[in-house]
Amino acid sequence: MTDESVSDAGRDFIRDIVAADLQSGKHKSVVTRFPPEPNGYLHLGHAKSICLNFGVAEEFGGHCNLRFDDTNPTKEEQEYIDAIQRDVRWLGFDWGEGNLHYASDYFEQLYDWAVHLIRTGKAYVDDQSQEEIRVRRGTLTEPGQNSPFRDRAVDENLDLFARMRAGEFPNGARVLRAKIDMSSGNINLRDPVIYRILHAHHPRTGTAWSIYPSYDFAHGQSDAIEHVTHSICTLEFEDHRPLYDWCLENLPVPSRPHQYEFARLNMTYTLLSKRVLTELVRGGHVTGWDDPRMPTLAGLQRRGIPAEALREFVKRIGVAKANSTVDISMFDFAVRETLNRTAQRRMAVLKPLKVVIENYPEGQTEQLEAINHPDDEALGSRQIPFGRELYIEHDDFMEEPPKKFFRMAPGREVRLRYGYFITCKDVVKNAAGEVVELRCTYDPETRGGNAPDGRKVKATIHWVSAADAVQAEVRVYNQLFADPQPNATEFASQLNPDSLETLTGAMLEPALASDNTSDVVQFERQGYFCRDKDSAPGKLVFNRTVGLRDSYAKLA
Repeated sequence: MTDESVSDAGRDFIRDIVAADLQSGKHKSVVTRFPPEPNGYLHLGHAKSICLNFGVAEEFGGHCNLRFDDTNPTKEEQEYIDAIQRDVRWLGFDWGEGNLHYASDYFEQLYDWAVHLIRTGKAYVDDQSQEEIRVRRGTLTEPGQNSPFRDRAVDENLDLFARMRAGEFPNGARVLRAKIDMSSGNINLRDPVIYRILHAHHPRTGTAWSIYPSYDFAHGQSDAIEHVTHSICTLEFEDHRPLYDWCLENLPVPSRPHQYEFARLNMTYTLLSKRVLTELVRGGHVTGWDDPRMPTLAGLQRRGIPAEALREFVKRIGVAKANSTVDISMFDFAVRETLNRTAQRRMAVLKPLKVVIENYPEGQTEQLEAINHPDDEALGSRQIPFGRELYIEHDDFMEEPPKKFFRMAPGREVRLRYGYFITCKDVVKNAAGEVVELRCTYDPETRGGNAPDGRKVKATIHWVSAADAVQAEVRVYNQLFADPQPNATEFASQLNPDSLETLTGAMLEPALASDNTSDVVQFERQGYFCRDKDSAPGKLVFNRTVGLRDSYAKLA
C-alpha cells in the first residue's frame, strides 16, 4: 500500500508505528486481531476497536483475525458468538477464510506451556483461597507476601496440576500461579493466577476441561500462535503489558507480538460498561440487547444507524493515547450527515390535526409530484394523493401565535409542501375546548407551491391526504440517560424517563406502506426514521433514528 493511500485513511500514532515497522523491515506484513469475549453484545466502544484493528490491517495490506476469547464458560453463549460475527460484518469488515479463531482452539497448547513454566520453576500450584490470595497480594504502597506454597517442589506441582486438569478438585480449591515478583510495583506481576478450576460446560469443548486459563495467560500466547504483529488494546491493559511480555519471554512461543494501547471510547449520555448494559437488560429497563436506546451495535442497527456513519464517526474522533469524552452530538452529526445524503424523503404527520378544504370539490382526488431527494435527481420522484381532507402536524397550528410563529393560524396563508396555498378560515373545537379540526380554503392557481401573482408566504408545512394516509406507530427515541455524565454505580436513578415516546396515531403517506424495506427515510421536517422489526402489514411501526437538528444543546 502506498504512503498516499494510508494517509488518505487518516494517520494516528498506531498507524505511524505500523508504517515504521514495515519500512524498517521489522515486519514483512501486518497481522492484527479483534478478540471479544462472547459474553454479551458488541457496543460503540467495540466499534472503535473493530475499525482500528480491521482498518489498519486493510490499509497496510495485512489481515485481521477475529478471535473469541472463550476462556470463561460460565458467561459465554453461542448466541453472543453469532451476534458478534453478524455485527462485525454489518460494520463492513470481514476476517476472511482461515482467520476465525477461538482461544479454546489453543487450550492444549496453553496447558503444555503452563507445564513448561512449572518445569522451569516459574509457576506453582497454590492452595490458598481467593480471599487469602487477595490479602497477601499487598497494595499499591505495600509489597505482597509470598504464598506458603510458593516453593513447592516441581514434581508436586506437576502432579497437582495434572490432577486439577483431571477434575479431582472442586472449584476454587487450587489455582496455578506464575512465579514472578511479589514485591513488584505492578500488582499484575505479583504471582498472577494463570489457571483456575472451573467445572462448567463450555460452548465448544463441552466438559473436556476442568481448568481454564486466565485472560492474561491466554491473550499473549494466542497472539503469538496466530503470528499477530501488533496487538492493539485499550488503555486499561497498559498495566498488563509487563505480564504479557513476561509470558512471551518465558515460553517457547513461535512469534513475538507487541502490545500497544489506545484510549477507549467515552461518550456523553452513554455508559459502555458491559456490566451496566447487562443489568439494563436483565432489570427490564430496556426491551433487550437490541433496544434502539442501547449503545450496542444491535441496538444501533435497529434504530437505523448506517454502518457508514459509524465508521465515519470513529474516523473523526481519531485514535489517541489519553482518555477523553466525546460529545454525543458528534455521533449524531455523523449519522445525520450520512442520512441527509442517502435517505429518500417522505411525508408523515406524527400528531395529526384534521384540515378540511371547504372550496375543494368533494370526492375529487389528484396526484401531485414529489421529489424523492432534493440533491439526487437519479432517485426520481413519486406521486402523492391530494384531496379535500388532509392531516397536518398539530404543532404547525396556533390559535394565538406569538410574533415569530409563521405557520398556520386563523386568517393566515401557508404553503402545503408540493401542493397549494391554503388559508385557515375557522377552528373547530371539542367539548374540552381542544382544537380538533381546521376549516380552510385553497387557491387552485397555486398548484405546485407558487402563486401566479407573485405573493409570498412565510411557511411551508407537510401534510398527508386523510383518505389515503396509512396509520402507524412511531417510536421517538431520546437519550437513555438524563445525566450527560452518568455514573455506572447509580445508573438506574439517572435513566431518562422520556427516553421513549410512543405515538400510536401517526399518519403516513401511502408510499411508506408499500415500501417494505428497513431503509432509513427522512420524514420531511421531522427527522430520519426506519421501519422496526415489530412492523407488520396493517401494523406499521417506525423508529426515529435521529432528528434533523442537534437535540442535546438545549439539554446542557
